[in-house]
Amino acid sequence: MKKVLKQVAGVDVAQNELVVTLGKMFDDLSIDLYAHKVFRNTEKGILTLLDWVKKLTDAEVSVRFVMEATGVYHQKFAFYLYAQDYEVSIVLPNKISNYMRTLENKTITDKSCSEAIAQFGLERKLDRWHKPKKIYRSLQQLTRERDQIVMERVMVKNQLHAEQAEAEPNERSIERLNERMRLLNKHEKEIKSDLNEIINNDTILKSEITNICSITGIGELTATIVLAETNGFELIRNKKQLTSYAGLDVKEKQSGTSVKGKPRISKKGNRHLRKAMYLPSLSAIKYDENFRNVYVRIVSRQGIKMKGLVAVQRKLLEMIYVIYKSKNEYRKDYTDLKRSSALSLKDQYATQTGS
Repeated sequence: MKKVLKQVAGVDVAQNELVVTLGKMFDDLSIDLYAHKVFRNTEKGILTLLDWVKKLTDAEVSVRFVMEATGVYHQKFAFYLYAQDYEVSIVLPNKISNYMRTLENKTITDKSCSEAIAQFGLERKLDRWHKPKKIYRSLQQLTRERDQIVMERVMVKNQLHAEQAEAEPNERSIERLNERMRLLNKHEKEIKSDLNEIINNDTILKSEITNICSITGIGELTATIVLAETNGFELIRNKKQLTSYAGLDVKEKQSGTSVKGKPRISKKGNRHLRKAMYLPSLSAIKYDENFRNVYVRIVSRQGIKMKGLVAVQRKLLEMIYVIYKSKNEYRKDYTDLKRSSALSLKDQYATQTGS
């Protein structure tokens, strides 16, 4: 009889439903997707789901629950599983969609998606998901709310400009638009106050943000967004993983001599991180020679300014990660110090060998 090595419950999460497929991997590395059922995405439905999983799985082998990051709909289920100490892995949707293209499924349904998620979880070694710390969760909610307010304010400002430019503007409309502008400004001010209160009440977080803000172009809001969106870099293991998570990694399609696509950033990642890096990259290019050199080198080689700007954004994000992990402040002259140190060591070696 074959021995079970791994058990996975692949869950396709929707607003109201949890579509689940159970799968096993045996000691001969064969895979069996053997059960499928749909449950309500409610507390009662989750309890029924867990009872069903318990009855149909081997009690001696742990079950890993694998799901996509589907906006906010997966959070209730993931938080409950985490609280009950179940193994949970959350995968970016683009990874599952790319994986499904390698399968022979010609139709895409909730059932086929849950089967693909289960098979993906059985074949891959996935990191265990950890619930975001409450402080980072609060910061994320506030920074995203502020982003929505800023976008809405731009829209209202454009409407106000259009109304005022008319030959016969409607005074009541202008008055209402100005009132909305005042309300949005008031809400943004309240959010900034809430953010400052959270940061100032946590000395460790305050120190981390201060170090990150030593990087040219990075302000307190940007530092807060990066820490909030990465949960304090908890699941980030290296710089490459971070740029991929932000969608700033480069994708390239090339095959033989006939297919040669232009290298582009994937944009399949956290859009809030990408957006937060845009304005700081402009300041970094203007005021920091290190980042300006990166920008000039890319633009002179590629001839496209946006590529140079994206390279600086990626470099800034990586620098934030390095500063956070090292617990040190950023130094513009680090490259010069490193070069002079290397030259000094070279001189010492030359002296020793000469004598």
